[in-house]
Amino acid sequence: MRQRPSFTTVMLIAGLLFLYLPMLVLVIYSFNSSRLVTVWAGFSGRWYLELLQDRQILSAVWTSLRIAFFAACMAVCLGTLAAFVMTRFARFRGKTALSSMVTAPLVMPEVITGLSLLLLFVQLAQITGWPGDRGMMTIWIAHTTFCSAYVAVVVSSRLREVDRSIEEAALDLGAPPVKTFFLITLPVISPALAAGWLLAFTLSLDDLVIASFVSGPGATTLPMVVFSSVRMGVSPMINALATLIILAVSLATFLAWYFMRRGEARRLEAAAAEQ
Repeated sequence: MRQRPSFTTVMLIAGLLFLYLPMLVLVIYSFNSSRLVTVWAGFSGRWYLELLQDRQILSAVWTSLRIAFFAACMAVCLGTLAAFVMTRFARFRGKTALSSMVTAPLVMPEVITGLSLLLLFVQLAQITGWPGDRGMMTIWIAHTTFCSAYVAVVVSSRLREVDRSIEEAALDLGAPPVKTFFLITLPVISPALAAGWLLAFTLSLDDLVIASFVSGPGATTLPMVVFSSVRMGVSPMINALATLIILAVSLATFLAWYFMRRGEARRLEAAAAEQ
């Protein structure tokens, strides 16, 4: 007698269908030859060709990728420093306030964050003359501001689990604190740094609200272009763009999983060889 699937299995399948079935429909309709998104008129790849010829979207993609890359790199640096202060430094006056301010962007509505940064840039421009025009620089600063909070949370959770006896042993043997950090601490927390970088990159690439406040006419990100085009009616070209993004994210996730699995296997083999 065939056993019925359990309730957990049914709910898991339902959840996966709820998450990924709309994406599958989007991918299918990206090959629709009709200009109407909801009407299937046959298989065609014309919208991918038109997408590759749309200079506005290609320029927005390049701008978003550059901003996301630099924002993620700076967020990792600032977030790691903040995580060290919150986890490694002894209790000092104002530590609780500092921790609250670092993690505030996690719960702060993006509208408030974007408006406050806009007012900050306007006041700076009136007092110091910088920034003269809002553009990539202001978007980069804004994205770094709220992405650093996410990196700080990820890295601090990893730092709390690190065995400090290894670092103390290196210091006792005469290694300087800087050398101990780069040779001992940094390799141990590198998975958290990679996870924080990817999270910051994704948040920056996906942001619309904050970028809308702090951007200028010279810098338009991909979410802003997509949102403005969707308000005029969804084009099959947007489906093609979303399909390419899904493909790129899936490929990057698979490669990250593959290399992490290979690294873990090598560490297990090295540990087994030492034993």
